[in-house]
Amino acid sequence: MPDTTTPTRFQFGLNWQDFLRTVDGARIEAAARSLDALLDGEDLRGQSFLDIGCGSGLVSLVARMAGARVTSFDPDEACVRCTESLRTRWCASESGADNATQTTGSQPTNDWRIAQGSILDVDFVTSLGQFGIVYAWGVLHHTGQMRRAIELARERTAPGGLFVLAIYHDQGGASRRWAAIKRFYHILPSFLRPVYVAAIACWYEVRFATARLLSGRNPLPVQDWEAKRRDRGMSVWHDWVDWIGGWPFEVSSPDEIINPLVQAGFSLRRIKTVGNGWGCNEYVFRRSG
Repeated sequence: MPDTTTPTRFQFGLNWQDFLRTVDGARIEAAARSLDALLDGEDLRGQSFLDIGCGSGLVSLVARMAGARVTSFDPDEACVRCTESLRTRWCASESGADNATQTTGSQPTNDWRIAQGSILDVDFVTSLGQFGIVYAWGVLHHTGQMRRAIELARERTAPGGLFVLAIYHDQGGASRRWAAIKRFYHILPSFLRPVYVAAIACWYEVRFATARLLSGRNPLPVQDWEAKRRDRGMSVWHDWVDWIGGWPFEVSSPDEIINPLVQAGFSLRRIKTVGNGWGCNEYVFRRSG
């Protein structure tokens, strides 16, 4: 019988490998626009950029295309391979030769290093040095030690640099129910998991459609799905898989994120919350110089 007390760690890399088949110029442009908006137009040229838990590598790619010197890492070997695949496909060779699969916006790869490692490995992350921009979007709440992970990530931010963070919002009882849904996902045999994701997703999509209809809007989800595509270049299906399967799973209120960082010498530059909904609150902090 499977162990129902300790769910398995979600294999994010397998989901990202499947997502890579959908990555094209339009998705890359959407991700670039999203990153630019999040950073409020910060010029990335020549800046050092650390992508913690790089996942598919899409954000690392657009940061590199914008001229940043990028370091990407992830504990999941499959995520590392995904990121390497994007670098090979969309960036030029280290010598600058034009033998990339795509050349538009391509950048030499010698300013993009990729490694396998965990944010909780103190020796590893310390060896990376500090960066002008540290990006940890939607990853630190999956480490199993979120508070410690945030502390280690913030220390990678150079004086005067930006710390970009996205953490699941604490909805109280609703978050506990989502934790139960995620636990059950990991109890299921692997072949049933896509069916489970589809069932949960359909249930919520029907609820969303009903709410749109009752408010006098078109009940079809086309606009919402297109917004998802514009939001960081994501796809609806892969986002559902990530959300329902993502474990470990921790949540936090804005106060629980902001106050410790302010006390550590960071000032809040930007915040975008999900209100009473579910998903990630986004934060951009500036470290004192």
